[in-house]
Amino acid sequence: MDCDESTLSAGCLKTMTQHQAVERVMQENGGYATLGYLYQAALKVPGCNWGTKTPFASIRKIVQINPKFFKIKLGLWGLSEARESILKQFSIDKNASPKEKEEFGHSYYQGLVVEIGNLKNYETFVPSQDRNRPFLSKKLSDIATLKQFYDFTYDNLVNRAKTIDVTWFNERHLPCAFFEIEHSTDIQNSLLKFIDLQDFQAKFRIVADASRRREFERKILYVAFRPISSVVQFMDYESLSEFHSKISESVALERRLML
Repeated sequence: MDCDESTLSAGCLKTMTQHQAVERVMQENGGYATLGYLYQAALKVPGCNWGTKTPFASIRKIVQINPKFFKIKLGLWGLSEARESILKQFSIDKNASPKEKEEFGHSYYQGLVVEIGNLKNYETFVPSQDRNRPFLSKKLSDIATLKQFYDFTYDNLVNRAKTIDVTWFNERHLPCAFFEIEHSTDIQNSLLKFIDLQDFQAKFRIVADASRRREFERKILYVAFRPISSVVQFMDYESLSEFHSKISESVALERRLML
């Protein structure tokens, strides 16, 4: 019998409902999980038959409407019964300072960019000053695949590039994408880094809250940034979260179909 969110019948006593599977994944993961992680882990829970053709849509629906779950951050969900301890753990509860909340947000979105790069089979790097920053239950250094930055060009440019929040490297050890997470700092500083790296065929992304899009659009039009105006793009946090979920969904689907 297929597993769904209804009460278990007498003929399905050993099965688990879909929302119970999602709950178990969160319990085993410390009481929370990104949507992307749920996509990959919930389908593997023994005793739950995800017979639906749209299991990922079912997972999204479960966390969005079931009161057992609450939204922590874009793309991040937790168990309602553990709300207080989770928010305290991440230093985003009512007693947390604005600086603590800002630091959590910056490292969280930085971690999402790293995980996306990993899922796309790139090598990923975060600067030395960020390596000990927390990403949920881990450190950024735990999820970034590179400990050393590749010396892909002149020392002065390498030293400049290695300060960027996240770098993706391709199989030839060349940078294919640079990301700066602009949670509160000046976007112009990141654009100055990108202008120094304009001769490389890489993607340049400013990741920030949607409210900062106009600021980006205004500054990218400065004469000084004209050489990179067509290659630097703005990505808001919601789009980043959706990208992370979609990439995780694609990988989970491939594994499910053994492609």
